[in-house]
Amino acid sequence: MKISRWTLLWLFIVGILITIEVGIVMGVINPFDVVSFFFIVVFALVVISVFAIIGAVFLGIYISHRILAARDFTPFEQEMLKMAEGVKRVSEQVGEIAKVLGTNPEPKR
Repeated sequence: MKISRWTLLWLFIVGILITIEVGIVMGVINPFDVVSFFFIVVFALVVISVFAIIGAVFLGIYISHRILAARDFTPFEQEMLKMAEGVKRVSEQVGEIAKVLGTNPEPKR
């Protein structure tokens, strides 16, 4: 299995973030001041958030594709088809009643 460049880039960035976080927790990395610490944390949050959003989008695309790939109608579409059949059946019955009564079966517009 060949690892792509994007996967290597992702692993590199995540590795750096994990190293920074573990280094801060263990006391190996000592930020010089509050501003440096703030920028490190903001950078980590931004990168992780971007990856989380991208991952969520691709996971959503994958799940929706798997659901809709069955080539079957959704429950909503099935209900709409049943309703259309019901309307057609009632319309035919109204037409038959109108013929018996001798009136115009066409609806007024």
